[in-house]
Amino acid sequence: MTIELPINARILVVALRRLGDVLLTTPLIRSLKQAYPDATIEALVFAGTEGILVGNPDLAGTIVIAARPTKRESLTLIRRLWRHYDLAISTQTGDRPTGFAWAAGRTRIGMVEGAGFMARLKQRMLAHSVVTDPELHRVADLLRIADALGIPQAEELVPPAGAVRPDLRPDRPYAVIHAVPMFRYKRWTDDGWRALAAGLTARGLAVVATGGPSEGDRQYLDKLWGAGPEVRRLDGVLTWPELAALIGGAQVYVGPDTSVTHLAAAAGAPTVALYGPTDPRLFGPWPIGGLVDPWVAAGTIQRRGNVWLVQNPLPCLPCQQEGCERHRESYSQCLDELSAAQVLGAVDQALARAVARASSAQG
Repeated sequence: MTIELPINARILVVALRRLGDVLLTTPLIRSLKQAYPDATIEALVFAGTEGILVGNPDLAGTIVIAARPTKRESLTLIRRLWRHYDLAISTQTGDRPTGFAWAAGRTRIGMVEGAGFMARLKQRMLAHSVVTDPELHRVADLLRIADALGIPQAEELVPPAGAVRPDLRPDRPYAVIHAVPMFRYKRWTDDGWRALAAGLTARGLAVVATGGPSEGDRQYLDKLWGAGPEVRRLDGVLTWPELAALIGGAQVYVGPDTSVTHLAAAAGAPTVALYGPTDPRLFGPWPIGGLVDPWVAAGTIQRRGNVWLVQNPLPCLPCQQEGCERHRESYSQCLDELSAAQVLGAVDQALARAVARASSAQG
């Protein structure tokens, strides 16, 4: 399928998901911009996720809607979007993103799931549909839209662009820890994070802890480290562009399955990702240069590009469930039994590669 777009075409990409999911749409957006360099591309996202797209050179702007809009808000947005775009793309199979793409685009393309009445209805709403492949990494699955459009794939994530204030960046080599995922079942142990920070300090690195502005993030980091000198706290302080710049300058970043870990991989930092129930084949961090060799389901330490993925490979891993108790505040045995020694082993591999690359660049 080849779509002929007018010069200076307008394109809308609908990405109504969480922060990490929005970041994972940026290779598709870059593919569009490279194929249609004169196009004006905008993204429709949930309020609160637009920060991950700040400074993205491929986008002319973002449109936001509440995650749970009222009927009036939805109708107002539909009127605003109505046939305003030459091409509208839904990156999801849901009713709302498909509906907004249908309203916005003179030509529409999007993801659909499986068979059945609703899938057939969405296919009729779209000029072309791509049946989502549940066995592909999310980025690779989205890039099949580029294939459907007949345009080359661009496989790089695009982090938010900006700089961090000099007073917030340590004046010596540093590591960044992001210990707080959105949900409890993705969290490592308190003792593990403390041992990691101590190990990073013993390796001569300043340690910076990041986190969101929520009271829950603050209380958890208070419990881990308080306001002591061992770890510098920057939770709730940084914008997304500042966070990307800070992490991009780190000797190593360590975090769980969270949007910030995807951001670290995209920013080019040596990234150590701690994964539990989530299947990395579908949602593992996307390294610089793309995922040439897919992640495998489970392993002790896997490395792809600038990412080291660490797991405690119990027989049930990855279960793709919300922890052992099947709810977001559950514990996850695979993470609870993950040792600090194993994580620090991955850190040492990442630091060794960073030193080797720095020496290569100088020589």
